[in-house]
Amino acid sequence: MPRPVSVTYRVWPTTDDLAAAAAEFFASVVSAAVRVRGVARVALSGGTTPKRMFALLADRNAPTFTQVPWERLQIFWVDERCVPPTDAESNYRMTEEAMLEHVPVAAAQVHRMEGELDPEVAAARYEAAIRAAFRLEGAQTPAFDLVLLGLGEDGHTASLFSHTEALHEMGRIVVANHVLQKETWRITLTWPVIQQGREVAFLIEGAAKAQVVQDVFLGAYDPEAKPAQMVRPASGRLTLLLDAAAAEKLPRPAGSEAAGTGSSYVATLEI
Repeated sequence: MPRPVSVTYRVWPTTDDLAAAAAEFFASVVSAAVRVRGVARVALSGGTTPKRMFALLADRNAPTFTQVPWERLQIFWVDERCVPPTDAESNYRMTEEAMLEHVPVAAAQVHRMEGELDPEVAAARYEAAIRAAFRLEGAQTPAFDLVLLGLGEDGHTASLFSHTEALHEMGRIVVANHVLQKETWRITLTWPVIQQGREVAFLIEGAAKAQVVQDVFLGAYDPEAKPAQMVRPASGRLTLLLDAAAAEKLPRPAGSEAAGTGSSYVATLEI
């Protein structure tokens, strides 16, 4: 049986509202981690959804810019396409252009997956880099302060796609995963590592995601078909950050309907 988890979903009316709230969430988690441990280590996702959030974090006129202790931030990635860092498909490139080149972080604080290398070599090198950064010994696994995930319309997250070998990996931190449905290789954190995140959150927007949100978080447990269902953090807590369109098929809490469709709300469910 899967580990029971309390899911808190936070919903905002528009994608712009969601981006602003996600930036505040990011700044809050990072600041709290630095206060407790002196450093914040985050694992970021690529794709289009977090781009607005990254741009807001990099905006020197936005309050979240000054809330982030940039000099104490260590940045990692959840997954990467097997392309050079200059490629338009690179998760690193998107993050660099939207945020990294506009904020005061040193090169040593940024740990990218080397998608231009052979996938197995890149995965091994990234695992070694994580082990060094976290000073891990033996079979220890890292505990990222924040793991920020996306959700594909097919139910995948990170580069954990349905019916792929990475779904069965229990020992490694990073693997190369052949994704037959994409006819390509990806590099990804493994699901046991994602589970260890102190804060694990999905950032999801758009009406096209409403059905998969319902299927993953309210549907029958079938992680081979819907790998995002494997994300059940050891903390027992999971956060969903959504716009209203993506949350359309989730139950609204009592009384929120009266506030109208233009309001934000918070609800929880147990899975």
